[in-house]
Amino acid sequence: HNGLMRTFAIVFLAGLGLSLLACSDHNMPALGAPVNLELPTGAAEGPRLTEGPDGRLTLSWMKRGPEGTSLEYATVQNGQLGAVREAVREPRMFVNWADFPGVVHVADQHWLVHWLRYSADLVYSYDVVVAQSLDDGETWTEPLVMHTDGTPTEHGFVSSYRSPDGVALLWLDGRETPDGPMTLRTGTATASGERTSEMIIDESVCDCCQTDVAISANGPVAVYRDRTSDEIRDIYITRFENGTWQPGERLHADDWKIPGCPVNGPSIVADGQDVAIAWFTAANGEPKVKLVRSTDGGKTFATPVEIASGPTSGYVGLTTLPAGRLAVSWVSRGSETGNAIHLRLVDATTTPGPVNVITDGIQQVRVFPQLGYQDGSLFLFWTDEVDDKRQLLGARIPAD
Repeated sequence: HNGLMRTFAIVFLAGLGLSLLACSDHNMPALGAPVNLELPTGAAEGPRLTEGPDGRLTLSWMKRGPEGTSLEYATVQNGQLGAVREAVREPRMFVNWADFPGVVHVADQHWLVHWLRYSADLVYSYDVVVAQSLDDGETWTEPLVMHTDGTPTEHGFVSSYRSPDGVALLWLDGRETPDGPMTLRTGTATASGERTSEMIIDESVCDCCQTDVAISANGPVAVYRDRTSDEIRDIYITRFENGTWQPGERLHADDWKIPGCPVNGPSIVADGQDVAIAWFTAANGEPKVKLVRSTDGGKTFATPVEIASGPTSGYVGLTTLPAGRLAVSWVSRGSETGNAIHLRLVDATTTPGPVNVITDGIQQVRVFPQLGYQDGSLFLFWTDEVDDKRQLLGARIPAD
């Protein structure tokens, strides 16, 4: 198994003509003009945006240095990033363009950080490692590896959520590779620094697509890209019920047959019984971003709505707004101007509003924007190549 080296570059996207959906005629409130954010990060990469139980947004990023890579973070306050703090400095941190660490506000003064640490001197041999703080980030516990297999294989693409026992994590686990498939597994880090409840969720999944998880009124719901024996790699959903994760079920029959990983995971949000999922597919050579909604905690879903088509490369983001609205972000690839980040609101009836171009001319080949909502504004963060260095950029978009 050679992980991300076996990814399928969707080079045909650049040659396709733009074909975004026409704007719907309804009373969707318009978004305000994007406001560029001054970010106190310097050269940085791997941004990840998380939302705490109080709705507070936390942005984390990686910074390379002579003594290793540091994972820094800051909360969004008054429409800007607040004070920058360092969660961890790791000499053996795995730094990658698609697989990001993260800092999560769990509760009150409780924080959790996860990152990826090389387990051997091989390109794709790294572990999922966590540390926690119970004093609002002043001190952090000793690093804890979240899996017990001890194999020098790939472990990553983590998503997490608060559980009754601590913080539960889901990750792609390569312990069966290179002879077997990538698996999806889970475990819990307790507040006392112990590792519990390790279990397998799916025995064959796509090698390097992001996972995501949200908490509905019925409990945790997770999404990921599956992999069948005949290389169909559609989005699957699993729910945590009766103390265990249920077998994954296909969200929608895209029937995307692809001989390698597209590095393009889904995004999920939940508000009570309302669950929404956005994802990318290029089945039949037709790139699309789709959105689907559930009103029963993710048990059943309505017909998917097409959000974008044409030269989209996916990398979707999804967040909730008041009054049942959603915001979907995605990346499109232009033949001359570079990548562009688009944003589209969807109302409570899942009717899409106008397409908004937040930024274009991005020279970085693959971009994974981070989308969130706080205090009446949407926030987008991404990276680009600026003066031969990867820089963190951001925008605030008034949304109410």
